[in-house]
Amino acid sequence: MTADRHGHLMSDTGAEALGPYEQALDDLLFFRPRVAESTQSVLAAAPRSVMGQTLAAYLGVLGTEEKDAAAARDSFARFRSGLDTAGLTPRERMHLAAATAWLDGDVHGAGRILGDLTIAYPRDVLALFAGHQHDFLTGDAARLRDRVGGALDAWDEDDPHQGPLLGMYAFGLEESGHYERAEEVGLAALARHPGDVWGIHSVVHTYEMRGRFTDGIRFLDARTDDWSQGSLLTVHNWWHYALYTLEAGDTARVLEIYDSALHHDDSAAVAMQLLDAAALLWRLYLAQDEQSARWARLADAWENRDDGPHYAFNDAHAVMAYVGSGRVAQAQRLVQDRERWVAAEPRGSNRAMTAEIGLPVCRALIAYGQHDHGRATDLLLPVRHRLHQFGGSHAQRDAIQRTLVEAALRAGRTELARTLLSERIQLRPICPYNWSAKARLEEQLGDPVGAAAARERAAAQRRSGDAAGGRTRAYRAGPADSHAR
Repeated sequence: MTADRHGHLMSDTGAEALGPYEQALDDLLFFRPRVAESTQSVLAAAPRSVMGQTLAAYLGVLGTEEKDAAAARDSFARFRSGLDTAGLTPRERMHLAAATAWLDGDVHGAGRILGDLTIAYPRDVLALFAGHQHDFLTGDAARLRDRVGGALDAWDEDDPHQGPLLGMYAFGLEESGHYERAEEVGLAALARHPGDVWGIHSVVHTYEMRGRFTDGIRFLDARTDDWSQGSLLTVHNWWHYALYTLEAGDTARVLEIYDSALHHDDSAAVAMQLLDAAALLWRLYLAQDEQSARWARLADAWENRDDGPHYAFNDAHAVMAYVGSGRVAQAQRLVQDRERWVAAEPRGSNRAMTAEIGLPVCRALIAYGQHDHGRATDLLLPVRHRLHQFGGSHAQRDAIQRTLVEAALRAGRTELARTLLSERIQLRPICPYNWSAKARLEEQLGDPVGAAAARERAAAQRRSGDAAGGRTRAYRAGPADSHAR
């Protein structure tokens, strides 16, 4: 029985498959598009490799693609049907259980098993990576931080995989609100591997959450060659660049990035890319910048996917596209389909995510598009502190939080709007959007002096962003960049 580089025994995995397996893990950690090809190389060399088959199963679910998950479920079931688990190692049996649970829809159960795996085998990099992505997809910030943090003590400083683990830990720290520590750890990860796109992504999030969009632009500009093409995170990191640019008030540049990197004729219609495009256009929609032609192309892409109920977070972004393009009837059909599914489906993680968070959010987005701002407010208010339960990051979910602010302002709910904006400003005093919204609130309240002061605060912060420049040029993302997070 062979063993991986950390001493974990691997059943039915001969020496000829060991090299491809280690390569596949390396590709996974660094978000290289060839990870699928590397994984197939493992299975070509050792079709009955438990760890190779488990890796393939995880790849089937991590992209939140319904069709990929279905194909992985069928393939994994065929593999398991002739498998005698008695001779497997305890670690392999735990991986089999985690992958099976995830493929069967028990995402949270899979996360718990992966947590037990990490306690027993803290240097199991596949368990750490899959668990980390699980925590992101379920919005579990504490586990996103502690799953990796709890394992780091078992890793040697000179281990080549410690760098990407630090990048993962940095993201967990950031999502838990430890922004300075997250930046420190993320930069330490990049000192080991400058091309660690997850580490870059983690540092980028720390700037976003602290309103340091000028620093974010400079950071990404200085590392253009490390992140701007050729990885599974390329499009998502361009999305972050666009968010910084939007805060700086350069809408023309935002749209250049959108057209060149986020969504264009050569874009693959994968969910994690489309949701970035929807989330960016929705921020413009909230600012009454309609972008009807771009919305129409994006809505076409969502509609052509014909997704069933698989991941509620994706559903919300599909609804954004339908509402933004004026296809309210299509958005309503999606909601009705999910309502029927929830009524018929007795179990599964996505059922709870859909019923408790996804459907209220989708209904609120539709109400907002119909200018029923009071209803949109009433739907979002009860779930605003629970949005993390249907996945994503704080930065991603902010599109929905801003929808609540805008709905409250347009509904004339001035006391609520004041509370929401006070919360936002106390957390992120450097944020032109917050101060622009504050100015509109003061106008509603009949305070022109306060409105002028808030507008000037927003303008001053945007001028600071303009001084940062922004030298990176958007590019046309190719097929290798299509599966963005």
